[in-house]
Amino acid sequence: MSDLSHQDAVKKIAGIIKNVKFAMLTTTTAEGHLHARPMTTQETEFDGDVWFIGARDSEAVADMRARPQVNLAYAKPGDGEYVSVNGTAELVEDRAKLDELWSDFYKAYFEGGKEDPNIQLIKVHANGAEFWESDGKVRTLFQLAKGALTGQHAHMGQNDTVKL
Repeated sequence: MSDLSHQDAVKKIAGIIKNVKFAMLTTTTAEGHLHARPMTTQETEFDGDVWFIGARDSEAVADMRARPQVNLAYAKPGDGEYVSVNGTAELVEDRAKLDELWSDFYKAYFEGGKEDPNIQLIKVHANGAEFWESDGKVRTLFQLAKGALTGQHAHMGQNDTVKL
């Protein structure tokens, strides 16, 4: 577990997930199975919460309504950065927030546009996260090769778990 302060932990996670357009959102189904699906992360500053727009009649929303514990996975492989966020999903009805988050991109999913009654705001309150940062592809490959040749432990970057 990290010694990062809450504020530093939030900043660290925010820095990793910034500009990652899609997260894999994992829910638990009625049968107890884990199910991951891509969701578009809204372009808001991460403050411990992450916002999504989903469909009220979707399996994902039904799963969160019954079992709100979820996980979000973000990846920036080109930068060697990864984060897994565990949290609690809240299904939110807030017209002002929908106005803030809405973009015409969602017209492809909701025939009625912003007025579509099937729109569901999803707010994930982060409980904690684990992140991985490597030194980049070239250095990582070098460390792997060095470790294989010398038998020494390869330094692969930073890995930490933080409580949010």
